[in-house]
Amino acid sequence: MKDIDVLNSAGKMDKMRLLNILMQLRKCCNHPYLFDGAEPGPPYTTDEHIVSNSGKMVVLDKLLAKLKEQGSRVLIFSQMTRLLDILEDYCMWRGYEYCRLDGQTPHEEREEAIEAFNIPNSSKFIFMLSTRAGGLGINLASADVVILYDSDWNPQVDLQAMDRAHRIGQKKPVRVFRLITDNTVEERIVERAEIKLRLDSIVIQQGRLIDQQSNKMAKEEMLQMIRHGATHVFASKESELTDEDITTLLERGEKKTAEMNERLQKMGESSLRNFRMDVEQSLYKFEGEDYREKQKLGMVEWIEPPKRERKANYAVDAYFREALRVSEPKVPKAPRPPKQPNVQDFQFFPPRLFELLEKEILYYRKTIGYKVPRNPDIPNPAVAQREEQKKIDGAEPLTPEETEEKEKLLTQGFTNWTKRDFNQFIKANEKYGRDDIDNIAREVEGKSPEEVMEYSAVFWERCNELQDIEKIMAQIERGEARIQRRISIKKALDAKIARYKAPFHQLRIQYGTSKGKNYTEEEDRFLICMLHKMGFDRENVYEELRQCVRNAPQFRFDWFIKSRTAM
Repeated sequence: MKDIDVLNSAGKMDKMRLLNILMQLRKCCNHPYLFDGAEPGPPYTTDEHIVSNSGKMVVLDKLLAKLKEQGSRVLIFSQMTRLLDILEDYCMWRGYEYCRLDGQTPHEEREEAIEAFNIPNSSKFIFMLSTRAGGLGINLASADVVILYDSDWNPQVDLQAMDRAHRIGQKKPVRVFRLITDNTVEERIVERAEIKLRLDSIVIQQGRLIDQQSNKMAKEEMLQMIRHGATHVFASKESELTDEDITTLLERGEKKTAEMNERLQKMGESSLRNFRMDVEQSLYKFEGEDYREKQKLGMVEWIEPPKRERKANYAVDAYFREALRVSEPKVPKAPRPPKQPNVQDFQFFPPRLFELLEKEILYYRKTIGYKVPRNPDIPNPAVAQREEQKKIDGAEPLTPEETEEKEKLLTQGFTNWTKRDFNQFIKANEKYGRDDIDNIAREVEGKSPEEVMEYSAVFWERCNELQDIEKIMAQIERGEARIQRRISIKKALDAKIARYKAPFHQLRIQYGTSKGKNYTEEEDRFLICMLHKMGFDRENVYEELRQCVRNAPQFRFDWFIKSRTAM
């Protein structure tokens, strides 16, 4: 509702904002739990509401039950990894054995999952994949059903996903199901993808090239995609989830797909190139009259929000941003000599060099007759203006001795250190502490440990010369404080565990009386002992701990702790 002003606007539109709205609409089509706060809880449970709150999940639940009875094995592709998390909860609730693969899956686990799914008589029923990560280099020929939970803008990506089942060794006919929510933006996405495929067969396959502009989506076209079905949604009073039989749903989907294919089949190359999402045909002349402009006037439909939520007919933030805008011109930058070297404070040249460069700058401004403007943003602008102008008026050129000295001083700084090297050095100090030179050197690309050690010594000796030293030191000290905290926690953890011979059974935890407990003592004991066993200061330790929790037999029915994330 907060973006309804974009839908009703007929003026200038921001393309990035439209793309963001399109993404939010796609999340609405997939599952409401993709939005923070939509899932009921706490306590969070895994039961019927995961299915009943999403139209796609209702269809998927019926379809999977039918495929299970037929002895099929299924690949489920989705663009969103968070949706795969929801599907994992669904599979655990229904008791379906599954494998998962996305962009964060390590190579070893990736190979193990593919092997476990492809072995003869495997018990794995579902293999869920993110479309981009699972589209190439994978052979899942043991599956005979592909379900595209959502569609990609690029039709080739979906085709590559389907090809995971069309591999050497496939012995069954492969069926592909694409889930599309009726009267939503998904209809337009699939339609646009089909047009791309048809242009490919018409143009590219004939040895010609498609005009790149025809593949780009204009802002007006995106707005029409967003508006598609909006009137239907606002007019509906209740949820339209139906309890139709899966066979009826599939027949209706096949009929609608056939209608779209028949309509697109009638279009020639020129019609496909001129096709836009707001119309169903690209011929505008009828009986000698051009209706193109008339159609544009009719395209903008007013979408009225519910009366209860309509508090104003203008955007308050936009109004005050425009009303309070200050139009005072900024003070122009003072000119510099055209051939003066660009020296940075983090390169730590001798201070004398900056004095000579400043003298050279002042004399150059004197030769061009530069007059210092008044800067209203500083205290006492008139006094500062007079003092700066006085320096320029009394400037003298560099003597030959000073010029020679300047050239010599230019070779005495860290000239091979760039801003990128400096930023890597600061981040490495924050991550490892100022004394861990070996690890810092590994973070600074292209620099040897000796070079980093030399630079570090000068940095800590002359760091007060840097312009943003307060900000830099605060960043490094925050990192060092985190390191010290990790060390102290690790010591306390080691000391606590060392008191017991069998800490997994004997460890006792003292709880305060003022706060409630989110976890049971058994859960806390397991987390503490496993954290000590794996190493508290290891990288990705919490992801590994999450996996241990999910594999622990004592928590096989504890859906609360198994659904916790690493963050």
